[in-house]
Amino acid sequence: MRKTGWPGTMGPGTPLTVYREVRHGMMVPLQELDRGPFRVLLVEDELFVRMDVAATLRYAGFQVIEAACADAAMEFIESGEPIDLVFTDIQTPGILDGLALAERVRAKYPLMPVLICSGNPELAGAASQWGKFVPKPYEPTGIVRLITSSMR
Repeated sequence: MRKTGWPGTMGPGTPLTVYREVRHGMMVPLQELDRGPFRVLLVEDELFVRMDVAATLRYAGFQVIEAACADAAMEFIESGEPIDLVFTDIQTPGILDGLALAERVRAKYPLMPVLICSGNPELAGAASQWGKFVPKPYEPTGIVRLITSSMR
């Protein structure tokens, strides 16, 4: 009798993550699809950048909540609506900037992934205290990969 299966160290109790392609090579863990859409709070004051990133994320299967400033994003968070990840620019108009938003998100939800972007590489150190720094310019599809890797 011939045995078939996965060669290697797979056995009972070995964790296994099954991925499903949601759009043209963009992979999402199947268990994430089972629990509903992954909700991303996108904070970007530049309208066309925000529209481009939001469209790319939606195309990849994410639910996107858009905010033009950190103040509006914090108001949304305080409303109690569920989110799974925050992606924020550092420099936004208003009282809060992206770093202050990230700090407040971490205080309220210590395990929530936070991606913090800026065109100023000197802010990478400050951003890394509260989340993962993403230098500008970036490709929106690269953000999809970062978010997907944060879901694991």
